[in-house]
Amino acid sequence: QGPTATLAGEPHTHLRQAPTMPAPITLYTDPTPNGRKVSIALEEMALPYTLEYVDILAGDQHRPEFVALNPNNKFPVITDPDGPDGTPLTLWESGTILWYLAEKTGQFLPASGSARHLTHQWLMFQMASVGPMFGQFAHFFFYAKEKHPYSITRYQLERQRLLAVMDEHLAKSEWFVGDSYTIADIAVLPWVEGTVEVPGIEGVDNLRAWVHRLKAREAVVRGLDVGRDAVRLKPLRAA
Repeated sequence: QGPTATLAGEPHTHLRQAPTMPAPITLYTDPTPNGRKVSIALEEMALPYTLEYVDILAGDQHRPEFVALNPNNKFPVITDPDGPDGTPLTLWESGTILWYLAEKTGQFLPASGSARHLTHQWLMFQMASVGPMFGQFAHFFFYAKEKHPYSITRYQLERQRLLAVMDEHLAKSEWFVGDSYTIADIAVLPWVEGTVEVPGIEGVDNLRAWVHRLKAREAVVRGLDVGRDAVRLKPLRAA
C-alpha cells in the first residue's frame, strides 16, 4: 500500500513496517521521475518510510526548512534516523540515495565484480544522460512559455538517440545489467515508462517489454503511485 493521505497538519502513516527497521526513513518528494526512483526502491526493499509531500507549485522547495535539508533546493531528499553507525543521515541526489539504500539493505546491487561496476555505469547513464535530456525536452516542449524550435528539435533528437541506445542494449539483455535486476533499472524506469507508450514512438519494442516486466512487479506499481494524487500530506515546518 502507498502512504495514507491526510489533511494538512494531521500525522501520516508510515508503510511497510519491517521488524529490523523500526525507525522509518522520511522521503521528501513530489511525484516526479526522480522522486519515483526512490519510492520504487523503498517499496522494493520493504523499508519503512513516511512521505513528506513537497509541493513544487506552492514553492515548498524554497522554504528555509527544506533548504536546510538540501541547499540545492531540489528533491528527492531522505532522512534516515538509522544511518551509518546508527547516526542520522540526510541525503539528496536521487542516484546517491539509490546507491545508499542498496548498500544499506544489500539489495539490487551486486556485491562485487563487473556486475557492480556495470550497475554504477548504467545508473550514471541515467543521471547524466536520460534524466537531463528527457527533462530538457519536456521543459521546452510542454512548459516553456515561448516555443524555441531549435531547442525542441535538439532535445527531441537526443531523446530518440537515448531511446535507441537503451532499446538496442535490452535486445540482448533482460535487465540493464544482464540477468540482475538492479537500481539501474529502478533509476531509468520512471523516465521512460510513459514515453514508450506514446503513439508514434517507434523502435522501442525491447524497451517497452522491459517496462512491462518491471510494471508487473507489485512494489514497482506501488512506488510509481506514491504522491501521484498530489495531496499535501503535511506542510513542511521549521524544527
